[in-house]
Amino acid sequence: MKKMTERTVQNAITSENKFHWSFWLGVSFFVLVITAILTSAWLLSERLAAEESVPVTSVKISGEMPYTTRSDIYTAIENVDLGNYFTVDVNEVQQKILNLPWVYSVSVRKHWPDELKVYVIDQKPIARWNEDFFLNQFGNAFQAQVNRVKHSIPTFFGPEGSEKIALENYINFNKLLNFSEMSIDELVLSERFAWQLTLNDGVTLNLGREKRIERIQRFMDAYPQIKDQSNNKNNQQVDYIDLRYDTGIAVGWKPAAVKQRV
Repeated sequence: MKKMTERTVQNAITSENKFHWSFWLGVSFFVLVITAILTSAWLLSERLAAEESVPVTSVKISGEMPYTTRSDIYTAIENVDLGNYFTVDVNEVQQKILNLPWVYSVSVRKHWPDELKVYVIDQKPIARWNEDFFLNQFGNAFQAQVNRVKHSIPTFFGPEGSEKIALENYINFNKLLNFSEMSIDELVLSERFAWQLTLNDGVTLNLGREKRIERIQRFMDAYPQIKDQSNNKNNQQVDYIDLRYDTGIAVGWKPAAVKQRV
């Protein structure tokens, strides 16, 4: 009986020891898991914090820019804070570039991890407007550096608010004149909306206010004969042609330009 009691006590002690070991192993495993989770979370937060502080180190510029230079764009955005990729305000960058005189439109987007992509489209100057401005292809006036335009464009003069009317009529007039291999160098629209054109050969056409297309057609029909007359006049060439008559035209003459000997 005594032996059985000792064996029972010994078994109880063994079971208690096993329980304690299992308990502490479980606690240790739990602590390790919690530690691993906290460590991973800390490392992840540190990594995100580091990535969020990455500055924009590259600005890639592309587009259709015959007049705006890359240095113009870099100068325009030099005061924009590019120190943090995530907090860079692309709208601010866009507005700064859009304020450049030759820029018509611009789009700005971020490209991971440290780049801004800028796409710029310049204004397309169709004509000079009242000497101080340009007109674009939509008839909108804008002011920009004249010396950026290296090719020849016509000059328009007209009252404020008539820009689109001037451009529309210029296009229609030029289409008609192109059939005779002529074009418009200068277009003048008076306050009373009377039209005057100076062609690329120096001849001025007075069209008046009405029947403008019809009067240009009349000029084109008569001009070959007028040029023949000028060939028969000594040192005379056509100065202007007045088409403001219901029938017929009036021709003004001027001394022919003296050709320089080479």
